[in-house]
Amino acid sequence: MKDAYTAVIKKENGWWIGWIEEVPGVNCQEATHGELLETLKITLREALEFNKQDAIQAAGNDYQEEKIAI
Repeated sequence: MKDAYTAVIKKENGWWIGWIEEVPGVNCQEATHGELLETLKITLREALEFNKQDAIQAAGNDYQEEKIAI
């Protein structure tokens, strides 16, 4: 099963605006609802990959990864 995230979406002044609840800084604005969802997915993927690389770099050598379910 893929990870699921929650998009908070609203239409304001002709634009669709959205945020991902679980990941600070992931927000987008698009002209259509469909474009917004696609852009949020792309931005979320990029943010998660950046955070992953940042964590691995901070850990240095000799680290392990473990899945944590909440």
